[in-house]
Amino acid sequence: MGEFELIRRYFLPLAGRQESRPLILGPGDDCAIQRIPAGRDLVFSVDALVEGVHFPRNYRPDYLGWRALAAAASDLAAMGADPECFTLALTLPAVDEQWLEGFSKGLRSASDAFGLELAGGDTTSGPLTLSLQVHGTVEQGRGVLRSGARPGDLIAVSGTLGNAGAALDYLSEPDPSADMLSLLEHYHRPWPRLDLASSMRRYANAAIDISDGLLADLGHILAASDVGARIESARLPLSPALSGLKGDKAVNYALRSGDDYELCLCFSPENWDRAPESLKSQLTLIGSVEAEPGLYLDGVDCSLESVPAGFDHFRSES
Repeated sequence: MGEFELIRRYFLPLAGRQESRPLILGPGDDCAIQRIPAGRDLVFSVDALVEGVHFPRNYRPDYLGWRALAAAASDLAAMGADPECFTLALTLPAVDEQWLEGFSKGLRSASDAFGLELAGGDTTSGPLTLSLQVHGTVEQGRGVLRSGARPGDLIAVSGTLGNAGAALDYLSEPDPSADMLSLLEHYHRPWPRLDLASSMRRYANAAIDISDGLLADLGHILAASDVGARIESARLPLSPALSGLKGDKAVNYALRSGDDYELCLCFSPENWDRAPESLKSQLTLIGSVEAEPGLYLDGVDCSLESVPAGFDHFRSES
């Protein structure tokens, strides 16, 4: 199968399916054309995913299609953006029609769920690699940045934390228990918090998606805002499946493991009080922002120098 037939069969069906049409020209020409409505800013981000680095080798292709778009779309949610469209550059070691069928099925499911229309892309030969660029829009000047946290802000997180990290222990489990299946669902089918974008951008001072672990990603907010923070491990929201783990495992997963794609947000106390219950009911307060730089966990100095900075794609493995 040639490149153009591959695109026509597996990826063109993902284009032109959204009811709104900010994307006025999709795949099939030299470029796509997106129209940005007056009074809105374009928000975009690109993610590259490499087999054996960002996802396991021989990973199920339908899971991969979903996870790839979910991870990219999570960046839009962190900025408070409304999703519009995405592009895909796909590098394949070989043309495997069964793999392509599964991958495009998972990608299409995610595209429908997240409201992102395929605008175009490219295919080539090489080690399995996916590069996705997502586009969204937000009211001019209303994008939520990492640099907006202020002393006195309340720190909140969405959903529950640590599930995807714990799931890594069970990816090869032949007969997973109900709790294992619950954790694996978080890993295989993460849901970017696009549902919170429109309300959080009206009230949050700063935000980031939790892709590298809470401590690492909160550290990015603190560094960008030149502030510090105190958080309490007892406040961390844990799923029932994660809470059943022995010892400190659950808390450690919640603090340090990635791939949650939940949000960490900072609110002034006034804005927190003003925020609608529909937003606050999906968030958990875990601490507060301080003027003095540093990160304290349960009163113990967990300085930014000792907190992982996030996933390092070039770190040598010992």
